[in-house]
Amino acid sequence: MSNRRTSTRQRLIQAATQLFIAQGVAETTTRQIADLAEVNEVTLFRHFRNKHGLLLAMMEDADALALLGAALGQQVTQMTSVSQVLKNYATVHLQALEQLQEFVRSLIGESGHYPIENRRALGRGVRLANRYTAQYLAAVLSNEHLQTRLPNDKLAGLLNSLLLGYAVLEFTSEFHELWHDREYFVDALVELFLYGALVQPGMIEGEFATHQAAQQAVIDLPSPMVHDILRQAKQQGVQDFALAYVLFATGLSVEEIARLGRSHVFTDDQQSVLQVVSGQVRQVPVNSWILGRRYGSHSTNPLMQWLKTRNDNQFALFLTDSETGMTPFEIRQRWQRWVDGLITPQGMPPAVEQARASWCVEMLMRGMSPENLSILLGREVQQLEPYIHRAQEKMALEEAARLDRRATL
Repeated sequence: MSNRRTSTRQRLIQAATQLFIAQGVAETTTRQIADLAEVNEVTLFRHFRNKHGLLLAMMEDADALALLGAALGQQVTQMTSVSQVLKNYATVHLQALEQLQEFVRSLIGESGHYPIENRRALGRGVRLANRYTAQYLAAVLSNEHLQTRLPNDKLAGLLNSLLLGYAVLEFTSEFHELWHDREYFVDALVELFLYGALVQPGMIEGEFATHQAAQQAVIDLPSPMVHDILRQAKQQGVQDFALAYVLFATGLSVEEIARLGRSHVFTDDQQSVLQVVSGQVRQVPVNSWILGRRYGSHSTNPLMQWLKTRNDNQFALFLTDSETGMTPFEIRQRWQRWVDGLITPQGMPPAVEQARASWCVEMLMRGMSPENLSILLGREVQQLEPYIHRAQEKMALEEAARLDRRATL
């Protein structure tokens, strides 16, 4: 008799899960659940009293969470890189939530009407799922000899909260325009964790603080170093040269470049222009001159040379070896190859963000007004104060050098 009751109870939980996923909690009736489980509706009431009781039992069922833990453990043993594991984790979990979107909508939207027992059970389920994720992250980080700036449980909670938040936004709103698509969100999430949460091997806490300070300040790169980076990129191939050229010739961010397509390049008799589709749509010029050195003309620059070699039908402006669009993370990987062995005057490897800083400072020193620069960058003038201050600082140094030379004549 006990086995039969267990079997009936489990069938009811499985039937409820199937219907809640398919049509949400509110639209599911106890009669539908009982029919699907092939039991009398009175039997459902005897086991769970009502639909909320059944939902509570479903939340407390550990089988699904145990399967999650096993799947995560298996994935750790098969991983190839931290970035790929994080991307797989985010992608798989968003796909799983997509299959549950009616249930997610219902659960989030109606949770305020649930009994306190249900909300507590939901909290317990979230904590248990988070524990599996924390164990997963600990295994990943241990294999790669990485440390985090947050405890693993806090890091797991942040990761899962961001994934659930994105899922709720995607499932409940149209045309929110915060993210171009799911893949773009996942790439940004992975970058956030790689560059914001992880301590790279060999970087001690003091070095990290110095690195943070360098990132927050506007520090442009010296001209010889910029040309060294472009030279090393050229040695990697025509596409790398074009990519490095765009970084230093347009002031675009890595994320903006990853969104560019071939159709966003415009050339006329006077100049080359890129149309930026990330955030506020705008156009930016592609400079021929970079810090005193000319890199071809508007029709023969490294970007145009790269486009002339293309014989594929891919949309993206820059491609991986497998001919898919290059992600922000993959662009940063290319940058690391170009700057290998280089150290800035501040004692740090050049950061890709310094390419934009170098372009902005150069434009201001050439005479561009802050108002016009703000249009090209899609930012408010007030946000450009660090660039303006750095340009003024460099112009003051140049003036001092001219005055010193004049005094010796």
